[in-house]
Amino acid sequence: MSEQKPEQTPATPPTGRPAASGRPKMMVDLDPSGQVTGREGDRSNRQFMNYAFFKLDPAFRRLPQAERDEIRAEFQAAAEGWVSDAPAEKGLILRPYSLVGVRGDVDFMLWRIAFDVRDFQEAQARLNRTRLMGYLTQPYNFVSMNKRSQYVNRVEGSGHGLEVLPGQGQFLFIYPFMKTRAWYDLTPHSRQGMMDEHIHASAPFKGVRINTSYSYGIDDQEFVVSFDSDYPQEFVDLVHRLRYTEASMYTLQDTPMFTCVKKELAGVLGDLG
Repeated sequence: MSEQKPEQTPATPPTGRPAASGRPKMMVDLDPSGQVTGREGDRSNRQFMNYAFFKLDPAFRRLPQAERDEIRAEFQAAAEGWVSDAPAEKGLILRPYSLVGVRGDVDFMLWRIAFDVRDFQEAQARLNRTRLMGYLTQPYNFVSMNKRSQYVNRVEGSGHGLEVLPGQGQFLFIYPFMKTRAWYDLTPHSRQGMMDEHIHASAPFKGVRINTSYSYGIDDQEFVVSFDSDYPQEFVDLVHRLRYTEASMYTLQDTPMFTCVKKELAGVLGDLG
């Protein structure tokens, strides 16, 4: 999966004026490290992302049916109550996905979004008080933050702006991502040129929407990249095409890869058995 890079645009091209070549006009940050300009820290409000993956103990399936139904209902109420019990201005978002039959080491994922990372603690505490959590482990749990990419202009409806619009597609493809150290040693113009190629190669795939988030300093990976789409075949073709771009040579890590199927939480829990 080394070909997909987090700072590319989605299939929808930028709204900026196209260049003469037909490629979209890009924004170059000539001092991304801030060492020359001495930019101060940005304390603006941003969305945090939490991709929480869960695996079920098969012992749960040996419980009587009525007890399983009751336990699932309790868990659903706790998960959904995190959003419904909070004031609307907190901006909490929950999107559930099933991975049953798609991946062996996880069964479902809860995509949680909040403007305060401490809200994820409250969400998890609610779940920890349910009986179902006694049968669940969390093999993976990624935390990241949304911010604008240095390589693109404002893209209408994309994850490169200041807020993510999550869960638009029937599928969500997720992976943690890290660049090689050699990438950061390149000049800004060199990186921009590679990303221009990357963006141009991605442009025809309009059924795939990228949500890039950043994990520098708050989790083990540098980015978490997720792609909304109704068309898995289009995503496979996009990733295959990007294997041939120069930027793909600077990938250090882009696994594990998760294919998540969007469902209502009741359906996600029903898949558990």
